[in-house]
Amino acid sequence: MKDRPSHGRCLTLALLLALASAVFLTSDGFAQQAKQGSKAAKPAKTKATEVTAPVQMTIEPKALDLIREVCNRLAAARSMSFTAVVTYESPSRLGTPLIYTTKSQVIVQRPDKLAVITSGDGPASEFYYDGKTMTAFAPGENLVAVAVAPPTIDDTLKAAYDSAAIYFPFSDLIVADPYRDVSDGLILAFYIGQSRVVGGTTTDMVAYANNDVFIQAWIGADDKLPRMLRAVYRADPLRLRHQLELSNWQLNPTLPASAFASTGVADAKPMPFAHPNQPMLQGAKPPGQSKPSKSQ
Repeated sequence: MKDRPSHGRCLTLALLLALASAVFLTSDGFAQQAKQGSKAAKPAKTKATEVTAPVQMTIEPKALDLIREVCNRLAAARSMSFTAVVTYESPSRLGTPLIYTTKSQVIVQRPDKLAVITSGDGPASEFYYDGKTMTAFAPGENLVAVAVAPPTIDDTLKAAYDSAAIYFPFSDLIVADPYRDVSDGLILAFYIGQSRVVGGTTTDMVAYANNDVFIQAWIGADDKLPRMLRAVYRADPLRLRHQLELSNWQLNPTLPASAFASTGVADAKPMPFAHPNQPMLQGAKPPGQSKPSKSQ
């Protein structure tokens, strides 16, 4: 979940070609009623804030060793599959953030095959990379975009983001060298302790940060696999939280070639593999883009 250059707060999956965005508008009328129905509480009088010493940014060897063990284990796997559940906060008109969730089934075969099938609080999406082309498919809208892809997963992830703003929050786990991505620009890392709650197993908790993002990670104490990560981005003034839960890990499974293609795209309507800010294909209409109601 390391913030890549120009990704901003793109931890949420940038679904293919702006086919949809989550609808979380709260009516102005409700907001007004809430405002009129309650009186603002007077702030409690507090003593002058005590001046505290700045936090010392250190990188603890124990934390760094745990991070390295996880990354090395993932890098050594020639194939893998796992389930990724992403929970992220989005601001509402009331100010209090709302929570949305996506669930992705991820299949990886290094160096040149990837499948990500996503469902959740929004439109479903499928992404396939077979070493030659990358395909983004919206089954609900029956739209598909296909483009020539680079020869590796790493370069394809970058091409998908640069050309169509498609981003996966677990990208750092599936690149060829996860440790390089995680440790790049690291300014803080420390060991927190153990948890026996997350992932149904004992985990070691570590926190680490660069100049863009602060992450707390839960790592399997025995298998050294990531179970959960929580991130807050420095550039985000609202300090919204993003959470990635990882389960159903399989390392080095035998994967059929059919896992990296979809039969559902044969009859889908083609559209350009392009950035969401570019004009949509004529006749294509993102779901939810209806005439706004007066309350909006």
